[in-house]
Amino acid sequence: MSTLLIKNIDTIVTCDPEDRVLKNQNIFIQDEKISYIGNDILEADEVIDGSGCFVYPGLINTHHHLYQTFTRNLPQVQSMELFDWLVTLYEIWRGLNPDIIYFSSLVGMGELLKYGCTTCFDHHYVFPKINSDNFIDMQFEAAENLGVRFYASRGSMSRGRSDGGLPPDDLVQPVDKILEDSIRLVEKYHDPGRYSMKQVAIAPCSPFSVTTDLLEESAKLARKLGVRLHTHLAETKDEEVYCLEKLNMRPLEYMESVGWLGEDVWYAHGVHFTDEEVKKLARTKTGVAHCPVSNEKLASGVAKIPLMLEEGVPVGLAVDGSASNDCSNLLAELRASYLIHRLVSSSKAPTGYDILKVATLGGAKILGRDDIGSLEVNKAADLFMINTKRIELAGAHLDPKSMLGTVGFNRPVDYTIVNGKIVVKNGELCNIDEYVVTEQANKLVKKLVNA
Repeated sequence: MSTLLIKNIDTIVTCDPEDRVLKNQNIFIQDEKISYIGNDILEADEVIDGSGCFVYPGLINTHHHLYQTFTRNLPQVQSMELFDWLVTLYEIWRGLNPDIIYFSSLVGMGELLKYGCTTCFDHHYVFPKINSDNFIDMQFEAAENLGVRFYASRGSMSRGRSDGGLPPDDLVQPVDKILEDSIRLVEKYHDPGRYSMKQVAIAPCSPFSVTTDLLEESAKLARKLGVRLHTHLAETKDEEVYCLEKLNMRPLEYMESVGWLGEDVWYAHGVHFTDEEVKKLARTKTGVAHCPVSNEKLASGVAKIPLMLEEGVPVGLAVDGSASNDCSNLLAELRASYLIHRLVSSSKAPTGYDILKVATLGGAKILGRDDIGSLEVNKAADLFMINTKRIELAGAHLDPKSMLGTVGFNRPVDYTIVNGKIVVKNGELCNIDEYVVTEQANKLVKKLVNA
């Protein structure tokens, strides 16, 4: 048994059911879980001094495309909206290979860890015809090497341009192959147990890149295997027009027709749901991954998060792909979300603390987890620490619950702990050599974008 004590903590923001903020207390961790929070100093194998530190539950990223880390900040796509942006980038993404998947996953998840994120969900859906069978395996390998809690998905595209879809035909796959590989990955990696570090969802890409039979069969398979369902939905007006023209239904109506509503389903973006559709999501407990920065960059719009929270829709926070963000920083996402809703909704907007809970408990809920998202005894020991004795946080102590939304924190955190293990210390990753990985990553980026 390994033990870790964080002592003399200035402030613990628990995000527990009572919204407790604890002062001058200690957290004792045994193996993967929190065993004690209180005033006692318990003997431990390792001790961290939390003097002057704010401690928060680990953030939970509910939608990402890690491979896009290698196509961020491309000048030719900076002024495009989603459909043109995708068509342009598909040409580059044809060059994905196992090395690119592995190192882009290291880079993306490594950045997430450095900014307080302890659980990463990734939606990978681009599988070139050659040498792509082990892409998700490479992601799990990268996650294990970093020490991050990883929730993968077997994404997919089955409707190419010749069939009225958006992606090129050489990036789509037959439905049988997609379902077969989904079964393989669930059986190999999905661990439904408490404190699980590896889970898998089934995640066809979007209404404009998949066929109806893939959506129907994916829903049946996911429920047979006991895993969750995920896809993009209601991201742009172009998608809405596509569904009305091609399917004679609005996006959510279409997804309902193929069995994609329920507490085992969550959608990325959800920008263009009507008020009535938001109420339907709430009634069915269907979740939404909120991606404010990506939606701003691609000019997609602002999701109705105040209404969703008021109605009881499960909502998590997400960075989306690094090519539309252009980073993997959930702390930055948290503040961006707080500010955009203040701008649009004024006094009806969520508070900074409300957004923190979206990024923690909200994410846990839409991923189907009750063992992460708050700092409580017998919850997973997932947390991050910020030393507030720095000039940029002088005077920021008045509301620790809301600080990450109102003031923000724009540098790596001091510690990130996942499943009871220190994975970031003094702002640096503990389990990989950042500089070696960065050098290799940049070589691969150059090769990919210049191919």
